[in-house]
Formats: sequence, C-alpha cells, structure tokens
Amino acid sequence: MASSIETGGAWSTMEDVSLCEAWLRVCHCPVTGNEMKFFHMWKKIHAEFCEKIPDSPRTEMALSSRWKLLNKEMAKWRDALAKAMNLYRSGENRTNELIQAQMWFGATGGGKKRFTHHECWEVVKYCKRFIIIPTGPDVVLNETPLRDSTTLDSPLDSPMSEDSPIQDRDATAKTPMGEVVALSGRLGGGSSKLALGNLHRLPFSGTNSNSVVHASLFSGVRLRKKPGPQFESIRRKRFAKRLVTESLISKMADNEGKAVATDVTSGSMIFEPIIEDGVFRFDCSANDRNAAYPSISFINSKDRDTPIMSHKIPSYIPNFQCLLGQQIVKLELPVGTSLYGTGEVSGQLERTGKRVFTWNTDAWGYGSGTTSLYQSHPWVLAVLPTGEALGILADTTRRCEIDLRKESMIQFIAPSSYPVITFGPFPSPQAVLISLSHAIGTVFMPPKWSLGYHQCRWSYDSDKKVQQITGTFREKGIPCDVVWMDIDYMDGFRCFTFDKERFPDPKSLVKGLNQNGFKAIWMLDPGIKQEDGYFVYDSGSKNDVWILKADGRPFVGKVWPGPCVFPDYTQAKVRSWWSNLVKDFTVNGVDGIWNDMNEPAVFKTLTKTMPESNIHKGDDELGGCQVHSHYHNVYGMLMARSTFEGMKLGSEKNRPFVLTRAGFIGSQRYAATWTGDNLSTWEHLHMSISMVLQLGLSGQPLSGPDIGGFAGNATPRLFGRWMGIGSMFPFCRGHSEIDTIDHEPWSFGKECEEVCRLALNRRYRLIPHIYSLFYMAHTMGTPVASPTFFADPKDPSLRKLENSFLLGPLLVYSSTLPGQGMDTLQCTLPKGIWLSFDFDDSHPDLPALYLQGGTIFLSSSFLFFNKRFIKGRKGKGQLGKAKGVLYEDDGDGYEFMKGGFLLTHYVAELQSSIVTVKVSKTEGSWKRPQRRLHVQLLLGGGAMVDTWGKDGEVLQILMPSEQEVVKLVSTSEKQYRSRLENAKAIPDVEVTSAHKGIELSRTPVELKGGDWFVKVVPWIGGRIISMMHLPSGTQWLHSRVEVNGYEEYSGTEYRSAGCTEEYNVTDDRYIAKNDPKVFRIDSSIIARKVGAGSGGFSRVHPMFTLLHPTESYVSFTAIDGSKHEIWPESEEQFYEGNLLPNGEWMLIDKCLGLGLLNRFDVSQVYKCLIHWGTGTVNLELWSEERPVSKQSPLRVAHEYEVVTIL
Repeated sequence: MASSIETGGAWSTMEDVSLCEAWLRVCHCPVTGNEMKFFHMWKKIHAEFCEKIPDSPRTEMALSSRWKLLNKEMAKWRDALAKAMNLYRSGENRTNELIQAQMWFGATGGGKKRFTHHECWEVVKYCKRFIIIPTGPDVVLNETPLRDSTTLDSPLDSPMSEDSPIQDRDATAKTPMGEVVALSGRLGGGSSKLALGNLHRLPFSGTNSNSVVHASLFSGVRLRKKPGPQFESIRRKRFAKRLVTESLISKMADNEGKAVATDVTSGSMIFEPIIEDGVFRFDCSANDRNAAYPSISFINSKDRDTPIMSHKIPSYIPNFQCLLGQQIVKLELPVGTSLYGTGEVSGQLERTGKRVFTWNTDAWGYGSGTTSLYQSHPWVLAVLPTGEALGILADTTRRCEIDLRKESMIQFIAPSSYPVITFGPFPSPQAVLISLSHAIGTVFMPPKWSLGYHQCRWSYDSDKKVQQITGTFREKGIPCDVVWMDIDYMDGFRCFTFDKERFPDPKSLVKGLNQNGFKAIWMLDPGIKQEDGYFVYDSGSKNDVWILKADGRPFVGKVWPGPCVFPDYTQAKVRSWWSNLVKDFTVNGVDGIWNDMNEPAVFKTLTKTMPESNIHKGDDELGGCQVHSHYHNVYGMLMARSTFEGMKLGSEKNRPFVLTRAGFIGSQRYAATWTGDNLSTWEHLHMSISMVLQLGLSGQPLSGPDIGGFAGNATPRLFGRWMGIGSMFPFCRGHSEIDTIDHEPWSFGKECEEVCRLALNRRYRLIPHIYSLFYMAHTMGTPVASPTFFADPKDPSLRKLENSFLLGPLLVYSSTLPGQGMDTLQCTLPKGIWLSFDFDDSHPDLPALYLQGGTIFLSSSFLFFNKRFIKGRKGKGQLGKAKGVLYEDDGDGYEFMKGGFLLTHYVAELQSSIVTVKVSKTEGSWKRPQRRLHVQLLLGGGAMVDTWGKDGEVLQILMPSEQEVVKLVSTSEKQYRSRLENAKAIPDVEVTSAHKGIELSRTPVELKGGDWFVKVVPWIGGRIISMMHLPSGTQWLHSRVEVNGYEEYSGTEYRSAGCTEEYNVTDDRYIAKNDPKVFRIDSSIIARKVGAGSGGFSRVHPMFTLLHPTESYVSFTAIDGSKHEIWPESEEQFYEGNLLPNGEWMLIDKCLGLGLLNRFDVSQVYKCLIHWGTGTVNLELWSEERPVSKQSPLRVAHEYEVVTIL
C-alpha cells in the first residue's frame, strides 16, 4: 500500500468517485461490459482523474493502489447486498434488507479504509464484475456484460421483480426508457436465461431509528453527464459522449413523437431529496435519472440534479409505467383531496374531473372545456383532507397530459424520460408554494407604476388616437397609468419599426405621455418578416439566429407581416442578439414591452404553430440540439427572458416590465402574463377569477384577464361588473379586439362610467397593500391573489368557491351573474371574524370587501384593522392584538436590493379600553416619509372609530362603550343599505351602434339535460355557440355570438353567409328524457321572407373545435359500402350520390378516445361537406335545392351522440 506521502494524504469522497469514473471511462467497454487492460492504462486514468481534480497530488501509482482497495471493498459490498437480497427474497421488508447488508458489510471489515462505498457503488454497479442477479433460492454474481438499458438494484433501489419479460439484446439497440433486457451467460458451468426485473425504491414509511442509515444514502457527490439529443427514453451509458450530427438531427425529426413498440415496465419510482427537507426527486431508474434533460423550469438546473443530506422520506411515492414510448406517472392521494394548479387553464377552480394537455396554443375564443391554452404548467397542487398540501411537478418541456379525472389521483403522461418533483406535504398550501419558489424562482419585482390601471385596444392606430384616449382619462378623472400600443404602431407589422405617418415621432409621443402621468408599452412579436433590406432580418440572417426546418433551411411561416422567420431563443447568442435589439428599441421611449404570438403562433397551419420537426440548436445547458416538440412549450418563456434582459440593458436604473402571452412554469422570473384572447361573456368573467388564481397557485402571481373581454362586445353591466372585479386582480388591464365596439370605461353610458371610476379609485387606494404583497411574493414566493380556502385549508366548503379570493387579509367577494348584484348575494365567509368595509363607495356592481380579524392593512392615507379581534383570540393564543406590514421603496430601480427600502411592522394592542397602535419593527435603510397616518378601527357593519397621528409615533384610540358600538353599527348598516338603494345600477340593455354585430350581444338560451349542456342564440337562425358533453367534460363546439359555431345557411351560394332568419323557421333543439345521451336538432324552412339565392335551400354548417388537430379525423361508411377515413391533410371534400355517408359519420379524437357521432336521414341530405380549418372542422349537411312553401317545407333532422372509441 502506498504511503500517505505518496498518495497525498487521506482520500476524500470526491477523489474516490472521480477515480471510479476515470476507471470506468478508460477501462470499461460499453459494448461488452468487460474490463479492458492495456499498456499505459493508468497513465490515461491519471489524465482523466486530473481533469476532474486538476491540482491533485495523486500519482499513477497512488491511483493504482487506491483502485485495488476500492475494487476489494466494492466486492465486499456486492456480496453483502447479494446475501441480503436472498434473505429477504420475498421483498417483504426492503428496509431490513439494506440494514442487513450494512451489518454484513461492516462485519467483513468493509468501510474501515476510509471508503464510502455508497457513492462509488453508484458509479460502478453496472459493471460486469459487480452485477447481482437474483435467481431462485440463490443469489449469484453475474458473469455477463451489462447492457445500456438495464436497471439494477443498489443501496437506493430495492430488489427486482421476477416476472419481467425476456427479449433478445440485438433487438434493443434503442431501448426505450425502463425497458427490461434479458441477459444470457454462463452460471456455474451451465447455460441460463436471466431477466432483470423492474427497478423499485425502498418503501420507507414514517420515521424510525433507522433514519440515520437512510440519510447516509443521499449524501456525497454525483456527477452527471450531458443528456444526448436522440429521442429515446434511456440513452447511452452514463459516460458516453454526446454526439449531434446532421444525420442524427434528420433522424430525430423523422421519428419525433411516434410510438415505439416496447414491453411495458412499471413500478414505484426511486427518489432522492433535493433543495430542502420535504422536496424529493423521483425517477423511473438510476439510468433515467442520469439521462434526464436539464431543467428549464428550475432557476438553477443543478439544484434538481444535486441530492442533499436529509433525514426525511417521502410520504407519497409515485408509480410509473413505460408504454409505447410514453412515461406514465401516477400518484394516489387520500380520498377527499382537492386538486388545483395546472397553470393557465379555463373552467373550474377545483380541477378534479378535468384533463389538460401542456401544449402552448393560440386559443382565441377558448371555452371552459379547452384543454390547451397559451401556457404550460405541468404542476398540480393537492390540498389533503387535513388541510396539509402537496405539490407535484412533472419536469418535462414536452407535450404532457395532466389527467385528474379520477378523484384524488394525479396522472402525468409524456414522452421521453422525465423526473417528477414533489414538494411536501407541508402544513399549508402557501408553504408548498414557498417551497416551489425555491426551485423555480419568484416573480420579478414589478415597478410600482405597473400596478395601476392599463388601457389597451387593438386599433389605437395613430399617435393622435393615443393622445385622445389618454386625454379623456384625465378629463373624466378616471385613474389610469399605462397605455398600450398593439401592432398598429409598426411599419407593415415589422417588429422594432414605427409607421412614419401614424407614429412619426414615438420619442416625443412618450415624452408627452410621461409628462401626463402615463407609461407606454409596445408590442413585439417573434415573427420577423422575411425581407431583404429589413435591418432585423438582415442582422438575424447574418448571425444565423433562425429556427431551421428538418432539411437545415430556415423555417418560414406566415404571421401578421406575411412570410416570417423566427429567432431560436434556445441559443445564448440569439438571446443576446434579441436583447440588443430591445436595448436599442428602448431609446424610443419604451417603458415596457408586450410579447404576443409567442407560442409561437403561425397562420394557415392546422396546428396553429410550426412543425414539430423543426430544429433548435439549443445550448447544452437547456438540452442541446432538439426538435421543436422539445422546446415548443418554453419558446415564449425564452423570448420573454431575452426581452427582459434587453430592457435591463436599455436602462440600468429602471426595472423591466414585460408581458408575455406564452409561457412555462418559471416564466414569472421574467414577465407578467394575462389570460389570453377571452370573450365578452359572463362565462368568461366568471372564469377569469379561477384562471388568475390557478396561475398564482402555479408560481405566477402577476396576472389578470382582458377586462371586458377581448373578442365580442360587452354590455354595460358586464363591463362594469368586470371592471369591479378586475380592479382587484394583481394585473389590471382593459383590452379589446379590432372591429368590436369601444371598450373604454366611458363607452357604456354614465352609470357604467361611474362604476369604473369607483372601482379604479378603490384599486389605487389599495396599491400600497398590493405592492407589499408583491414584495412578499418576490422575496418569499407567496401568492398575491389566493383562493378563499387559503384562510382555512381544512374547511372543505371553501375549496370550490369561485367568485371570491384573498388579497392577503382582504377578502374580495363578487357576483358573476348578470341578474344578481352584491345587494342580493349571500356571501360564504371563512370561519372566524370577517368585517365588511368600503371607502364609502358601495355599489351593487362592485365587489364586497372584508377584513380578517387580527390583521392590519395599509391603504393610501389609511391604516385599517379589525376591532373584533382586538378583543378576541388570534394565532398562538395572543389576546387583543392585530398586526400588519407595509413595504415601501422608490417604486422603481434596484436600490431595494441593496437595502434601500422600508418594511414596517405595525401592531395594535388593546389594554383596558385603549387601543395602542405603534411600529413594532422596521427593516431596510429607506427613511420613513414625513406623513400623517389615519387609523381606522373597524367595529362591524361598516362602522369604525378613527384617529389621526404621525406615522412612526404611538397612536391611541379610546374604545367606545358597548352601547355606543351597537348604535354606531346600526347607523352604519342603514347608511350602507341607503347607498346601495340610491346607487344608479348599470342597465343591462343593448346599446345600438353602427358596429356590426352589436345587436347580437344578448345572453344565449341554455339547454341542459342528460349528457349535454348547449347554448343557443335563437334570434339569429338558432345558432348554437356551445356544445359541452358533460360526462367527458369535452367541449365539441365553442364560438362567439356573432360568428361560427353551429349555423344553418339558407343561401345556395357555396360561401353564402345568409342564415335561416331569411325564412320562417320551425326550429327544435332538444334532449329527450328517454334518450339523454342524444342531442337532436330538427329544422324546417317553411316560407321565404326575402330572397336568398334561387330556390329554397338548407345547409347545416357546424364548426367543431379540434382539441387535438393532428390526432383527429372523420370516419364513415358510404352508401356503396366503402369505408372512409378523412384526415386534415385532405383540406376539403364533397360527398354525394353513392359516396354519401350512409346515415351517419363520426368525428374522432384519438387522444380523447372519443367520437362525436352525427346521425341523419339520408333522404333529407343531398350532399355532405368536410372542411378542415385551423383547429376546426365543418361537417356540413346540405339539403336539395327547391321551392318551399308552408305545404312543402325543407327539413333536415339529425342528432349528435358521443361514443367511446376503443
């Protein structure tokens, strides 16, 4: 044995691991599994070793001597583990198996030579000489080479199952993730076939005296290889070099996303603790752990890949199944668990029964059943029956199915090998979100001005129009801080340009806006017009920044400017190129930037985006060169990151403000977001609350909807009610689409204008409080707006409330029904004391506000706290106390990061009949402003007592007697009722306008029964705007009131827009009680009122929504018996005569496993048409063309039913 001087002293764990890795790289054959000995072997091992530890004093002789020891010690551990596996062969106690192996290892003298066997074992356990395979009653040492895809037991992994299938090695050159490979070899002189079983984790449960043993398994150093780019679940061995060639790119593009026939593997996932106590990473196997792509969701990808020392073990263990190239992960939770999160999703707040797909999609006019919106958050927050909470993140950028249809069950399905991260259970949902922020980061600290009201519209098409809008806000005294410029400002929709006629001097425009108290935000899209001479295109082409097609040429897709190329933000050089463009752009007076269309959206394509086979030359730390399907979901996030960094370059003194439409979990580090192109409907008003809350529960606290709705025309009451709720959201912006009626606060009459003024004045009073909440969100990871059940997570009655939410200790409660205002709404409040209050601005169309007992909140000019809890009990048994905090800084810039802020902790305490209000603690170096403080003590019913004083000094309030309190409360309640009665309610009437379609803004008729929930607009020919299948939660049809959906044309012209109101119509839509699965439509044209082509004609024209366009097709059997499958590539097809469907045809969605069956009377249908659009398909039934009368009507009767497709 070499002396300590020769070896350089005691060996560290890092040195042992590095030596094992160097030996493995130099001597271990990845093909045969044999050890390769050759001349100068130790010279090469020494060179490899020194690459890891450059200044090491270890010589070749020292490494050789140490390796002999390591080899001997690991053989001892192998034998001990093999013996323990045999002893506990039934697998009834995996923990005891590991402990027994530890005892036997120690008995043989193992570990006495300063050798940490666990860490080294992780490196060499797959080598031929160390493999263990259980075979019947005996455990033998394998003498057969290990193959790439094999997963074996280790100190972290329990024994293997015995029922795994056997298959030939040569057939598994590309072994899918988790696939089991058989080994054949010589055992004891005989020949035998052996199967390696599934990899299982040790089923630890609870804590016990063995926890120290468990913890030791997670310590030490683990070095990762860079993941390869090829589409296979288990890639090459741990130390194989990453190879990216053009042929590989082409092959990857060809095979991406296609199912691979493979055996099924399943089992419990293996785990290791990361980040902090209670956070665990789960993988299907050690190989999968090492082969996983880098994390883009984590703020530091290495945090996900670095285990920590922890005594804690998981409370819930996910199971996995690998089938047809998909990794399926399931986590079963206790009955009564409520599920939330999943990011930007429409529909209900509590997600049980829902299924979504993480695939960023341009989802204009989405509905409550739309399964993919603009952002992807493969994350679920589970609130357990006890009130504790658990978070689970599927850390994959690929298209991922989140299936929550089974109660208390979470299921993720995605291609490729991906880890799953669990957070908790922790005592509360908020604790889970704080822990999540330690992984994915917190929201950027927004500039204070961005918390004001923002006004936007697609059609502010000149600087004069912008000045007119901002001037009107000031004239009418309606608060507003920000005005937005949509694509109207650009020269031919070219990014980074200004139209010279309509926006000739943007710098002067913004200077004037700033002087008038406005900030200006400008839009930038990713699509860059392909045009020589356009400086952005020329610069990008010179620097090779564009996304490529599979053949290596730049991809060109059509967006607003026409043919466009798209920057590849997965490369650092491209992000830097874009950031410098943004930097130069900011000199024009750019206060903020709006990134839109960055899913990326592409026009005139079935999928609404670019081909999944496109190529990104990604940086190694992001995942390397990959096809678009790998980076699609993070494209918008990476664009927002580039824009954010560019704004920082443009101004070192100001904080960036970026708004992005597309995003991924972790996007909050760079940008705010909004809920996309919503509709001007009461349904979307209601959904906006849940959508903002879900984003907050997924790590993005800075969000809000387009107030009033983007598409369609709001009514006065809808707009006013929406402004009342929207003014309480973290991000507050009104926005609307071109060719709709005006959606400014004064556009709907004086009553609505006054409600908007009250709502926005209320918001501006609350900005100090909201800004404080954002500081907490930025520093701690807490949400700004949170669901009502956060006040009491144990109370199941609060978990589905969707028309209220919390802003810290404030509860905001609103009605989202058109016929019900706050004067008639019964509010469900959390347990405890919640006292209502207002700013003397009560109105039936404004939300009610409540303050939680024992709390203080700061508004502009006021300090509120709750009297009831001054006399009650709160928190840890404290009596007569209330507390709150206020955060202040310069409102912009970065001095707060150097301590330039003031965080004040206020307390109020009751002693005898005196309430004392004082500052208990301050943080930061910012000086307290000289100001008066108005303290208001709530008594109930809106009544309060108050006092004035100097902020920072002790203030005292003399409590009134009980009799005086009763009188004050009674008087206040009368005044509150009087204000509600005298308030001018917003009329829910239609306003005539020259704008097309305004007369259609009425509430549809709802038809609900059996399996169907249908919405019909009866006054325009019986148009159906929504068809929801209730059992599956699938929305087969969704449209605006004005256009699309289910229509019945009466014009014989092929593209006729004439609807059947041109005729007298007998129109029936019904769901029969005796057949609730079927929705029937029976329409007859009886007599013409006005001309619409030659002769009578009826054309059933439904436009169905394709939830999964590339996996949908139409199937039918024709009258002549021929079978047809019509896919979107066919674009448009007519069928008539013997090729007409024989009474039925079906729209099939393979992903859903469902088909929409349409039956009809062949004698009434003359022709059928299939037309594939962008994310839609028309299945049209055409009648014959002939004269009609009362005696000879034209009739088309048909029905719809949803069936399961096996």
